[in-house]
Amino acid sequence: MADFFDSLDVSASALSAERLRMNTISSNLANAQTTRTPEGGPYRRKDPIFEAVPVQEFKTVLQGAMDVPMHKVHVVDVVSDQGPPKMVYNPDHPDANPEGFVAMPNVNTMEEMVNMITASRTYEANVTAVNIARGMMGKALEIGRK
Repeated sequence: MADFFDSLDVSASALSAERLRMNTISSNLANAQTTRTPEGGPYRRKDPIFEAVPVQEFKTVLQGAMDVPMHKVHVVDVVSDQGPPKMVYNPDHPDANPEGFVAMPNVNTMEEMVNMITASRTYEANVTAVNIARGMMGKALEIGRK
């Protein structure tokens, strides 16, 4: 049973990480036109940084059989993209510089939408893995009752 719970733990860490990734992408899309922030200047695109963390609880036999160590996902940080802002000519904008250019966020809407689809599919895959593990646990309990 411990292996089932370990697999659920791995999938749960991925679900949590992908939820944070979706929230970050949503923030990027929501601020794609934000030219003023408390830090000064335009909004800077944000990205979560993921790290693979070994799962210590997996039995040595399972790891040997798979010949691949199992890892959970851990969100290390959410960092701001340090790329330059997009300079857009709009002399009527209140944040335009003397030449008429406005520093806009470095958010590419198409890239963010692709990232959102990827995060959504990854989330769905991990929900499927959780459901399969739950089903396997149920079947194992049925076998134990007979």
